[in-house]
Amino acid sequence: MIPQETLQLISYYMAIVIGVSLVLALLLLIFIFRQVRKIDVPPDAGFQETLLYTPFSVVLLIDLLDLGLDFLSIPFTWVILDRLGLKALRGVSVVEAAVPFTQAIPTMTLAWIGARIF
Repeated sequence: MIPQETLQLISYYMAIVIGVSLVLALLLLIFIFRQVRKIDVPPDAGFQETLLYTPFSVVLLIDLLDLGLDFLSIPFTWVILDRLGLKALRGVSVVEAAVPFTQAIPTMTLAWIGARIF
């Protein structure tokens, strides 16, 4: 059995990670809405093509929200991606946020890198 002190320490560090990711996400959100506004993506673009038009700051924001809010990030990312005109990324973002234990993996960032390489 894990000692109570160890569990408290783990909880403390997790709270720090969540807090830092939420603060960074908020700052990044302010930057994105000031700089990016709306991204001009063709209406028939798929997931990979949309990622090519998407700035890195947007996918980083989605991953930070997912890390900080877990499944509660779904409505926030849905609205953010809708306002930015990135409708092809909404479904993948929702599925990624809804799958348990994937929050520590920067899935959208890895997909963005993969779209750039391939």
